Amino acid sequence: MSTLAIQPALVTQVRPDSIAAELGFEPGDRLVAINDQRPRDLIDYQFLCADELLTLEVLDTHGQTHQVELEKDADEDLGLEFETALFDGLIQCNNRCPFCFIDQQPPGKRDTLYLKDDDYRLSFLYGSYLTLTNLPQREWDRIAQLRLSPLYVSVHATEPAVRSRLLKNPRAGKLLEQLQWFQEHRLQIHAQVVVCPGINDETHLNQTLSDLARFHQGEVPAVLSAAVVPVGLTRFRPQEDALTPVTPAKAREVIAQVKALQTQFRSQFDTTFAWLADEWFLIAGSPLPAAIDYEDYPQIGNGVGSIRQFLTDFDAAAVNLLPPSVSPQHYVWVVGNAVEQAFQPILARLNQVESLTVEMAALNSDYWGQAITVTGLLTGHDLILQLRDHPLSDGLLLPSIMLKPQPQTHQQDWLFLDDMSVAQVSRALNCPIQVIDGVEGLIQACLTDRNETSPS
Repeated sequence: MSTLAIQPALVTQVRPDSIAAELGFEPGDRLVAINDQRPRDLIDYQFLCADELLTLEVLDTHGQTHQVELEKDADEDLGLEFETALFDGLIQCNNRCPFCFIDQQPPGKRDTLYLKDDDYRLSFLYGSYLTLTNLPQREWDRIAQLRLSPLYVSVHATEPAVRSRLLKNPRAGKLLEQLQWFQEHRLQIHAQVVVCPGINDETHLNQTLSDLARFHQGEVPAVLSAAVVPVGLTRFRPQEDALTPVTPAKAREVIAQVKALQTQFRSQFDTTFAWLADEWFLIAGSPLPAAIDYEDYPQIGNGVGSIRQFLTDFDAAAVNLLPPSVSPQHYVWVVGNAVEQAFQPILARLNQVESLTVEMAALNSDYWGQAITVTGLLTGHDLILQLRDHPLSDGLLLPSIMLKPQPQTHQQDWLFLDDMSVAQVSRALNCPIQVIDGVEGLIQACLTDRNETSPS
């Protein structure tokens, strides 16, 4: 648990035409208090700003303190954005999960890559996953008081001994009691289960999903959904971690096992309830489920249906955005080799546009030591290693999912997971790079005249 004192909230952006802009707020100002209360995070800020009459204590960029009084409509936003959502520090993880991605990275990279987030506030605000092992009673009380729901919980196993072994934390065995707490308080969670072959699979996985399903009942089900995700391993992981990678045979086994449970859940709840991450189908070499099978995509943040949604969105956007022809263009679209087959229909449709040539570079990650890699894990090292001798024509199309945006910077300064920037990769490959975001970003980039981009 963080022991940091509450710090004034640093303003990084003031939205134009907002209340804050009218009051003269500027980036660099610090919000100290609202109606004499110091907000500890963005949740407090939003709650306190819901009042119609506000008195703000502000520390400006020159170190001067100001009292600002204002009247506004209830729930009207001030228009401020902050450096962080947490003004009193991050609640960090106290587990030692062997499959934790943080511990599967090499040393010496940017500090933020090593922060072990296990903060219920980020779970509520942004859908990040937490384990519930590090919360003192006052934080449970706050969750209940502010009705912070749904939260996103890394379950992995419901059997106390198995979960404690996975998280290497004796408090991890209290999960079923905690789910009961959510049920009693009419609060909800989305669950995830990272399957580690030989540890929490087979009968343990059946038990976990069955236990979670018991809390998917009543007017306000405590467990809204569960995602089943394969463990991801890198060459930097700790030695003797007792983990084994998911093989195609294992993926097919898990798919069959979970599909049998899905049939049961649909009969019982009229919903699939437990969902398989896309990676299972990619590893197994099996077809993805149809769009209708994902219902309203309750676990899209866990990669459950994200590929199918991308394919569906592309089909819809292509009708309106893709012209019959363009000026001659030839781009290389970089993706992880895990999605190579799934994205073939998109590639084929793009190349139907006259004079447009899009080539797919489906890469694995030498950096992480993976034979099969999802797009988001590709690094600058991987691009340079595998594309340096490849004709790159009018440049690369690079999905933004590979990158961490840096505040107040251009896309060329955004960083890969190995701390290389887009500009560094562009120079190393001597080609322009367009960072693309989503379906429309991909299509618009393909239509960009090559003279509009150049190496940095």
